[in-house]
Amino acid sequence: MTRRTPRPVARHEFWVRALRGWDVGFYAITAVAGVSIAIEVRSLREAAVAVLGLAALVVAYLALGRRGAQRGDVLLTRTYLAVLVTVVVLEVGLSELGSVLLFVGYSQIWFFATRRLEGVLWSVLLTVAFAAAIVVREPGAIATVADAAELVGQVGTGLVFAIALGLWITWVSEQSEERAALVEELGAAQAELASTHHASGVLAERARLAQEIHDTLAQGFTSVVMLAQAASAELARDRVGPATERVGQIEQVARDNLAQARALVAAFGPPELERGTLGDALDRLAARFEAETHVRVEVDGLRELGAVGPEHAVVLLRAAQEALANVRKHADATVVRLAVGRDGDDVRLEVVDDGRGLPADAVEGVGLRGMRERVDAGGGTLEVGSGPGGGTRVAVTLPHDTVPATSARDDGRATGPRPGTTGEDA
Repeated sequence: MTRRTPRPVARHEFWVRALRGWDVGFYAITAVAGVSIAIEVRSLREAAVAVLGLAALVVAYLALGRRGAQRGDVLLTRTYLAVLVTVVVLEVGLSELGSVLLFVGYSQIWFFATRRLEGVLWSVLLTVAFAAAIVVREPGAIATVADAAELVGQVGTGLVFAIALGLWITWVSEQSEERAALVEELGAAQAELASTHHASGVLAERARLAQEIHDTLAQGFTSVVMLAQAASAELARDRVGPATERVGQIEQVARDNLAQARALVAAFGPPELERGTLGDALDRLAARFEAETHVRVEVDGLRELGAVGPEHAVVLLRAAQEALANVRKHADATVVRLAVGRDGDDVRLEVVDDGRGLPADAVEGVGLRGMRERVDAGGGTLEVGSGPGGGTRVAVTLPHDTVPATSARDDGRATGPRPGTTGEDA
């Protein structure tokens, strides 16, 4: 098996998946900051500068930041971060209410940073610029060493908290992406292993079938050829009696070969039917489907079905498997009803789900075509359409089943209710 190299973890994917939520938060905080600063500043000119600065930030976010995050373009995101720091400093320089933009600043730094060190450096730059803006706005507020120490302590505490939170969220996002990559690799490895096992099984089965044919049919055909040659030789000598005897032997060998061919066909029937009746096989199929998909399967009519002829049993089992496979792949259903029953000598299978149903322009796929060919070969009918309450309904009817419905009860192989179903459903 080829070992796959895990793909590199792209940490920005964790954030990009929640981009719409980031949009809402960004616009809300920016709007609140703009209104608050415009009301609080001392002049109309400062209010206009504040609003224009925030408008420029929104435009930069859409043109640079958001687009860069979606494309993975580092140049765009770093350019946006430079605009972000500049606008935050401008707004803080106009009003202390501009400090609310730090929520946007620190969160978006870690949103757009591609490495931990980059996030730390941008956080430090924003903090230093923020402190400088305070000093410029209120030069008299930093009159003593104690005032400076207090400012450094406040902004330093905020910086430490922002870096710690950013590093923690970054670690969580990386763990999430790594787990997703591992799950993807595990799925690929399992698929490759299953493919290898399938190929190995196909080769083994092909070899077994070749040996069976060699030991049965090929030897019989060899006998037919030799007997035909002997009969021709007898006829060439006008010995009709011995030639007729040879023809009789040819007929017997041909009959034996026909019996061998039928035995081979029977041996390659579904193994599910070798362990019991069709009802048993359908019950196991429903239980396995329910366990694998967590879609509830309601079974009905299995106990009353009794034994079914081998040809019909194969067709009905394959039809049920294909119908449930389509439910698994396409229906998005929560409940499936699998019912079987008889109408005289006819036997009927119906699979109905409560999923999204068939689209109007649905094209019959390979699986349904194969099901229809099987049913047609058995002289039956296949109906595929919408269920009574939506979803999809698949119904198969096969005529003239030759096994009496009571035989299964006589031989004791009728199925009982599967765990989790009622006796009425069983």
